[in-house]
Amino acid sequence: MSIEIYTDGACSGNPGIGGWGAVILIEGKKPLHLHGGSNQTTNNQMELTAAIEVLKYFPRPQEIKLFTDSKYVMNGIESWIVNWKKNGWKTASKKPVKNKILWEELDKQITKHEIKWNWVKGHAGNHHNEMADKLARRFIEEG
Repeated sequence: MSIEIYTDGACSGNPGIGGWGAVILIEGKKPLHLHGGSNQTTNNQMELTAAIEVLKYFPRPQEIKLFTDSKYVMNGIESWIVNWKKNGWKTASKKPVKNKILWEELDKQITKHEIKWNWVKGHAGNHHNEMADKLARRFIEEG
């Protein structure tokens, strides 16, 4: 079973009201859309929340291709997090890692699955990324 996921976060004001969205593509099934948000958040928090919530959706281990347009999420998960954990959740400049609780939760979620992380340029015409963005903005518009 092939699973591809596209995630996005959005915020109106930073901090401000924000939303997250995810598009789940499972081979042979209709696309599934997840979304939510918070009245007081940041864009980076919503980007992280999108990845966390979509991974929580799968109760059993899966092989997943996850696409994000967030360099913050990509860099964090692919390189920064190893040193943050080694350094007691401190950055290279010895400052506390921002959004530590979300990073810890994402770290917990990724251990359950085999994930191939992919960066996709945002607002560049990728249909599924655009849909994830639309889902993320839904909470802001309806909030």
